[in-house]
Amino acid sequence: MTEHAAGVAPEVTGWRASLPMGLRPYTEAAPLAALFLGISSGFPFAMIAATLSTRLAQSGIEKSTVTAFALTFLAYNFKWLWAPIIDVVKLPLLGRIGQRVSWLILCAVLVMISIIYLGILDPEADIGKVAVAAILVGVAGATFDIVIDAYRIELLEPHQLGVGSGMSQYGWRIGAAAAGAIALVIAARADWTTAYIAVSFFGLFAVITGLVMGEPARRQEPKPLKGPVAAAIAYVSPLAEFFKRSGALIVLLFVLVHKIGDTLANLTLRLLFEDLGFTNDEVAIYDVGLGFWALLAGIFVGGFLYARLGMKRSVMISLILMAVSNLAFAGLAVSGHSNWAMAGAVGFENFASGIGGVCVVAYLSALCNLEFTATQFALLSAAASITGRFLTGTLAGGMIESLGFANFYLVTTLAALPGVLLFWWMMASGLVDRSLGTAGTEESGE
Repeated sequence: MTEHAAGVAPEVTGWRASLPMGLRPYTEAAPLAALFLGISSGFPFAMIAATLSTRLAQSGIEKSTVTAFALTFLAYNFKWLWAPIIDVVKLPLLGRIGQRVSWLILCAVLVMISIIYLGILDPEADIGKVAVAAILVGVAGATFDIVIDAYRIELLEPHQLGVGSGMSQYGWRIGAAAAGAIALVIAARADWTTAYIAVSFFGLFAVITGLVMGEPARRQEPKPLKGPVAAAIAYVSPLAEFFKRSGALIVLLFVLVHKIGDTLANLTLRLLFEDLGFTNDEVAIYDVGLGFWALLAGIFVGGFLYARLGMKRSVMISLILMAVSNLAFAGLAVSGHSNWAMAGAVGFENFASGIGGVCVVAYLSALCNLEFTATQFALLSAAASITGRFLTGTLAGGMIESLGFANFYLVTTLAALPGVLLFWWMMASGLVDRSLGTAGTEESGE
């Protein structure tokens, strides 16, 4: 197999047949479900990323402390440690409505409660409690992500992975952007507690989607656990299966390094905006509003590239664009408080991220084995940003203070190059094709 093309789309009939060919896949039930799942997936991250950074900066918290809060995202990077529990453990009583749906409901409730608790706290009064609350949001949000990702991959047929990944990215950015914008607007007119309470209801999108769609048809039930030995085997089996594949360590290395530059840049942008004197309304208009529409355009282009060029070449293009996009923020840092410069930098970065969101996420989804969807995607998605988040939490603040914002973003551009070169080698050696799992090569019921 030279390209990721497993599965053939079914014949289209009815009103959907009158739509342009390129739009038809976006009207199918599973990709639409991926959109709403993405909304719930994106908003908890926004509450402890850009939104919390803005809140802390406005409270007078020093830059090194604000960037240290990036360590609260580590729950997303270590979620694979408890993902096997979600793959094999059936919840009592609630589990009767389905393994994935019951976990969706439980995790949504936990996310909503933890976000409300974070909103109630005052950073100036007790920054320690705020840190604990942010960690709780991170753990709840990461667990929510495990379930959402597994549900999405099992719901989508192989021929829908590209479109489904794009729709999931649409949803993620809608959730993150809308929650972030709503929080900024409400906080400017009321207070941060009211803002956090209001956006907590974004967790209901996934719950409603799960109740409407039900358990995914491609869901493969795990073997019953009988004793501690069986439980231990069930825990390690998902990871063991992945690492038995040819070139698994190289694939994991690529996943670890390909987003270092992008993560370093994105987790510090609100500090740049605050340092340049942009107001909440300007951030909402350009970073959240314009950035959102640029991302939508990037996702559409990403879907087009994925369909026309195939997975390998589209992933390579997206990696290059994401690396180059960091240069735009170096230019913004030099330009100063310029709405035009901010619009250009934010627009290009989101456009590149949209393309990468479709192509790279489709590849990571295709790497999964349907028996272990939750655990394997949790491992891959967690590994994708752990290095960048760790560097942001430990070094970014000091680097910004010593190098300045412009030189810092030049460094993040260079940090993206190893991922580009490694994927080029994986393409040339055929490892990309050999690394695919059953989620990307089997139809439902096979």
